[in-house]
Amino acid sequence: QVQLVESGGGLVQAGGSLRLSCAASGRTFSMYAMGWFRQAPGKEREFVAAIDWSGASTYHADFVKGRFTISRDNANNTVWLRMNSLKPEDTAVYYCAAARKVVVTPGGYDYWGQGTQVTVSS
Repeated sequence: QVQLVESGGGLVQAGGSLRLSCAASGRTFSMYAMGWFRQAPGKEREFVAAIDWSGASTYHADFVKGRFTISRDNANNTVWLRMNSLKPEDTAVYYCAAARKVVVTPGGYDYWGQGTQVTVSS
């Protein structure tokens, strides 16, 4: 069992930045690949970024490349999502999730956090 808790969301103006964190507890964190997803009202949950167990390999959705960066700190059981140049279209609930391997679909993940709201004003 893995418990995940996101934090760092909030209200920010377009062009601003936020840094989201996901704190993990329970089963060994370093054994899992981690992903970030987001879901806007009335929309399907979509892939944002993922990182393998070691942090050596990262993957980012095309629409966030150059703006968002995923990273992890296994010593502190934490995964991060740095978000720069935010747009109103980025407004959503952001979720972190744990998987046995890197995948880009929600169904491939075994554990989920409760989500943190990100709102970008124009």
